[in-house]
Amino acid sequence: MGLSDVEVAVAAARAGADVVARSYGGRHTRFAKSATDFATQTDIDAEQAIVQVLREQRPDDARTGEESGSSGGEHAVRRWLVDPLCGTLNFAATTPLVAVNVALMSGDTALAAASVDPIAREIFFTDGIRAFIRRDGDDQALGPTSESGLVDINCDGPLDRAFVGGQLVGDPELRKAFGPRVISSTLAVAWVAAGRRAAYVSDGQFRNNVHFAAGLALCRASDCVISDLDGNPLHTDRGLIVSADQETHDRMLELVEPHLRAARSGVRTG
Repeated sequence: MGLSDVEVAVAAARAGADVVARSYGGRHTRFAKSATDFATQTDIDAEQAIVQVLREQRPDDARTGEESGSSGGEHAVRRWLVDPLCGTLNFAATTPLVAVNVALMSGDTALAAASVDPIAREIFFTDGIRAFIRRDGDDQALGPTSESGLVDINCDGPLDRAFVGGQLVGDPELRKAFGPRVISSTLAVAWVAAGRRAAYVSDGQFRNNVHFAAGLALCRASDCVISDLDGNPLHTDRGLIVSADQETHDRMLELVEPHLRAARSGVRTG
């Protein structure tokens, strides 16, 4: 019998993570994407390793990779979203906060996903119904909780206008209730599902987003609370809040609202 979809997701993400782990701490060839962003040869090599597994195990499915673009079945309903190294700048600076993300989507529904921490060697995975962490061969169900009191905030926003993340991280009202953190990797999204973060906040668009699809699949399967920055269903261009529970989510919406209003008016609150 062949591998199930979740087993393929795990195998593919592990293949990419093995590439990342082997080259971690070394010197890296950089390919500029913008003045402040780049890919490394490791991003490319990890994506090739992931795609090779998907090509062998699910040849008829479509694939979208951050580095290589679209391939596979042109009209396939099922599509694999591949982020071979989320946290490239962390990786290049030998900062062990990175993730390798693989998700299988059918429309807006995640059928399977895996997010691997190649440095800690932890595998977060879901079959779209339940979510687990695998550590040293032992699987445990993910359980979100706000007990840590930590909120991770994505500060990779636009350079030409105000945005929520950059303003929120310095908000004294936020710091009265939560401890803001910025790890600059979607590993933090998996951490919400695992109970290591109370919430995660980001600007941006999240429909078929290769960076976030795996983490969001983990959070949905773990019964986290997910919305855009207005509290509406996701898949708009109005950002993301994912929280361990409804109480935390309601508080985060309150804290985000003035910054969201300011960002839309072009006013910086900080």
